[in-house]
Amino acid sequence: MASSVGCQHYVRSCLLKAPCCGKLYVCRLCHDAEENHQMDRFKVQEVLCSECKTLQKAQKNCQQCHVQFGEYYCDICHLFDKDKKQYHCQPCGICRIGPREKYFHCQKCNLCLAQDLRGNHKCVENVSRQNCPVCMEDIHTSRIGAHVLPCGHLLHKTCFDDMVRTGAYRCPLCMHSAWNMDEHWEMMDKEIAQSPMPAEYQGATVKVICNDCQSHCTVPFHVLGMKCAECGSYNTAQDGGLMQQQQEPQPQQQPSDLHTENEPESQDQPESQSPH
Repeated sequence: MASSVGCQHYVRSCLLKAPCCGKLYVCRLCHDAEENHQMDRFKVQEVLCSECKTLQKAQKNCQQCHVQFGEYYCDICHLFDKDKKQYHCQPCGICRIGPREKYFHCQKCNLCLAQDLRGNHKCVENVSRQNCPVCMEDIHTSRIGAHVLPCGHLLHKTCFDDMVRTGAYRCPLCMHSAWNMDEHWEMMDKEIAQSPMPAEYQGATVKVICNDCQSHCTVPFHVLGMKCAECGSYNTAQDGGLMQQQQEPQPQQQPSDLHTENEPESQDQPESQSPH
């Protein structure tokens, strides 16, 4: 079931006694993978020493052989592991990988964020309490780090990397650009300038909604993309059909004389009507 060095998830020298079913597992993740229910880590009261097999209350060192169960121990989360500069965040309610001084807890997002995001991110209330919109798994308690998008929404870092590899650049929740796209928009400017539309589409316009600045505007139509007139983004959605520019009215031709001196008068016969 386990070795003295723990499991693939944690390095520890004890087994947790699951408060739900009474079975012994190295960690809650191993338990949840085997059972049809989840272990509540906060309710763990007893552990089994991997060295001397003594069952005892959860604590950092074995009461019998004095082996250290983990370099790091949290008596709230009952987390044993090697030292990764972990710290318990009281507002988050769980342990985080530190060091603590590199992170701060944003009260509105209700999440620990890197210090360089202090005053430099868009807050979304309780953002980590929703599942990752890519894999639909929990973000708040996940061992996988979270990536903060410019719109304030979160993805697992691995899910964000996979999204980038597939060429997707929009937030799956709000469709806002997932990173600074200025260089890409400049490339699209050049490509569009070198790719004129056919004559029948010259002057055609279309209404768009910008996913980045939320503007509604009317812009030139192009099959490669429609550029927002407000912020310059091509992250736009078409709102309605094409609108053709009205043609200049053609000057009316003067009717030609029906008779000339050299032409005989035509006989009165019915004229044929041109088909429409």
